[in-house]
Amino acid sequence: GFKVLASASHYWPLEDVDGIHEFRDTNGDIVEGMVNKGIYVTEKKGVTFLFFGSYRNSCISNPEACGPEGVTFSFFWKTQDQEAKLLPASGGRVISSGFKICSNEGEGSVEFYTRGDAMMKWRASFSPPGPHWTHVLFTWKWREGLKVYVNGSLSSTDPEGKVFHDYGDGGTAELQAGGEGGAAQRGLSGAFDEFVIWERALSPREVQLYFTAAIGVQVVLSSTLPWSLVTPTTKPMVPSAYQPILSALSRDRGRSPSPSSVLEQLQNVSCSLPSQPLPEHTALSLCQAFLKAIEDFMLLSNWMDAPESPAVFGSLIHTIDTVMAHLGLNLDGSQLPLTLEGSSAMADYAVLKMHPQTLNVSHYRFPSRGQSYISIPSEAFHGKACITIVGLLYHNMHYYFHNINPVDTKIAEAAAYKGHMISASSSLISLKVEPLPQLSYNLSGSPLITIQLTHRLTPRQYSQALNKSNRVHLYCAFLDYSNGTGVWSDEGCVRESGDLNYSVCLCNHLTNFAILMQVVPLKLTREHQVALSSITYIGCALSILCLTITLVTFAVLSSVSTIRNQRYHIHANLSCAVLLAQVLLLASFQLSPATLPCKILAILLHFFFLSAFAWMLVEGFHLYSMVIKVFGSEESKHLYYYGIGWGCPLLICVISATSSLDSYGESGNCWLSLENGAIWAFVAPAMFVILVNIGILIAVTRVISRISADNYKVHGDANAFKLTAKAVAVLLPILGSSWIFGILAVNAHALVFQYIFAVFNSLQGFFMFLFHCLLNSEVRAAFKHKTKVWSLTSSSTRNINVKPFNSDIMTGNRPGTTPTKLNTWDKSTNSANRIDLSAV
Repeated sequence: GFKVLASASHYWPLEDVDGIHEFRDTNGDIVEGMVNKGIYVTEKKGVTFLFFGSYRNSCISNPEACGPEGVTFSFFWKTQDQEAKLLPASGGRVISSGFKICSNEGEGSVEFYTRGDAMMKWRASFSPPGPHWTHVLFTWKWREGLKVYVNGSLSSTDPEGKVFHDYGDGGTAELQAGGEGGAAQRGLSGAFDEFVIWERALSPREVQLYFTAAIGVQVVLSSTLPWSLVTPTTKPMVPSAYQPILSALSRDRGRSPSPSSVLEQLQNVSCSLPSQPLPEHTALSLCQAFLKAIEDFMLLSNWMDAPESPAVFGSLIHTIDTVMAHLGLNLDGSQLPLTLEGSSAMADYAVLKMHPQTLNVSHYRFPSRGQSYISIPSEAFHGKACITIVGLLYHNMHYYFHNINPVDTKIAEAAAYKGHMISASSSLISLKVEPLPQLSYNLSGSPLITIQLTHRLTPRQYSQALNKSNRVHLYCAFLDYSNGTGVWSDEGCVRESGDLNYSVCLCNHLTNFAILMQVVPLKLTREHQVALSSITYIGCALSILCLTITLVTFAVLSSVSTIRNQRYHIHANLSCAVLLAQVLLLASFQLSPATLPCKILAILLHFFFLSAFAWMLVEGFHLYSMVIKVFGSEESKHLYYYGIGWGCPLLICVISATSSLDSYGESGNCWLSLENGAIWAFVAPAMFVILVNIGILIAVTRVISRISADNYKVHGDANAFKLTAKAVAVLLPILGSSWIFGILAVNAHALVFQYIFAVFNSLQGFFMFLFHCLLNSEVRAAFKHKTKVWSLTSSSTRNINVKPFNSDIMTGNRPGTTPTKLNTWDKSTNSANRIDLSAV
């Protein structure tokens, strides 16, 4: 009760009153809620008003401004007590722009109004207070209407309201309390205490908790409290047959009861309900106690992630249905309609007994407000003398149906996708009508049940649904208990419309309903699979051959001075990393997932592909140091480059493998898992390298373009502009830019990206061989020089003084002559930028 008050929006304790507790802390200060001190009294025309302040454009003064949470007003009230004259308020009427409370000739009433676009009025009557303190509390929500509680118990309700066009001036925005007088009416003396306002509707349990705390333990012991607080008005008599049931539901189950024992107890309760009439107050108490026990069970439950979770909670829903159906069947009252409704942490509920002829709307809807509901055409009730309707809208039950095996359902379409689990994606809603309504057997006929449910997707479900690589199946399903256990089925239901946010279903029967979602990854057709596989095998085989030739060429020509420089060491390391990665990739296709060899191969693939990217980054850094900015010596950069190329990938792989070893080789192939985020141990470094190298490529291209333009202006060489296009083509394979398509293929699974990635990735080794070995002028000149040396050595047995290899021979120019064309990559150029064509 203290916690309930602490959540209040406004709290006016007024005066100390015997038997009513003001909530204070240890220092005597009132701290709960928002304590308001601005109170004054005024008298106008025989009416005494108590002003609490201005709340213009707030939920307090304008119910139209209330959100779905609603509003609650609470106070203690007594009349005809001459000793109350010293209390700060007197009278028999409380009025604001949104509500009024009055007592007149033995009847008390609460009236609640909305003006704005919806001119509505709700009215509920109750027994007015006498000379004893009486607690009056009323709540209002759009979808539930008005509920009045007297001394902690539900007294009366008006769930529907009616259109109303004449309610005073809408300009007043003060919350007022006062007594009304005049020639025609006699003023009433009375008193008020403990005004509290919550800008939300309290649940029945919260109302009871606050009332109990407000009157304290003195209810039984204090002689100063009036007997009216402990008479049947507060605790109505419960039929003897139901007393053991209520006692069993409210009994303390110990500190650590097992979920199975609590579930068994709840099932025993549902089976032992006596077939005796239930007064409204007893039915309400039984409903609240049972739903509270269900709530406690779900807090205890550790079955949420267990395989048997759907079966357990399917059985639990059947138990709830049994109890609620019993309430509806045995609800007893003096006249129809009989209404029992409320809300708990577990569900919103309603039990209604009525003559269908009194239903003056075209459809009966449960709940009456909100975006999730069930609607029954009134024509389905024709010929029925009396009907009983029981409705339940569960708040969080759907979270326990997130791991449903499609094989265990009666949904044929879902069962066709074996291995792809089903989960509930909306709240569960239930409606039972006795006797059964007359509905069309044919789903294309009428009348039919209309069910609209708002989807409540988890972040993971929403991400899966938005992924274009997945196909989302939404089923209008219900729990079928025809075989004794709850099995999800879609028989007699069809999803008429909707999108990712909601679904509208048509059904020819009533029971528990929910929207089930199944996410199925899109699979390529056999033709595309064969085509992509062929491209990969042919491209990788060609790349492996070309990279092998490249490494052999670099090894053979390593004695030539121009091939011994750092640039070719980087090319060789990159070629080695790509070669090993592609060899392992082809080998991985022959292994079965979830095996030890596949797991080891996945770790090696991770390492060598990361190494390939690391050496691509080194290529970018080295190119930047040659073209844009010179820094460090060759020896110092050599150590840094090897640390980046082999050390960083090793560190990432060790951390990834030790922290999530199960993510390797388990998800259908010998690679990192795409489900639990482990793939980012590869994607994140790869994206970093690609972004850095794209920046370097842009900077280098700008320098080359500027030099080409200058060369054209000076020498009129039109071919100079081709240098830019050539440089870009040569740099792309070693800077890894083609992997952009790989990232797009992983994230979006677009078919075009898969084909582009398959071509560029599998042929990366071929392009490296083509641009940096076969077409590279330095490599070709060095090879010519080497063959000349071999030829001279083999044709003569005497010592031959071979002329040293120099750049003049390499470029084909005679010694001492000047090249006829400007070589922008000549290191002897006077250009401010040290650029060498062989750098690319």
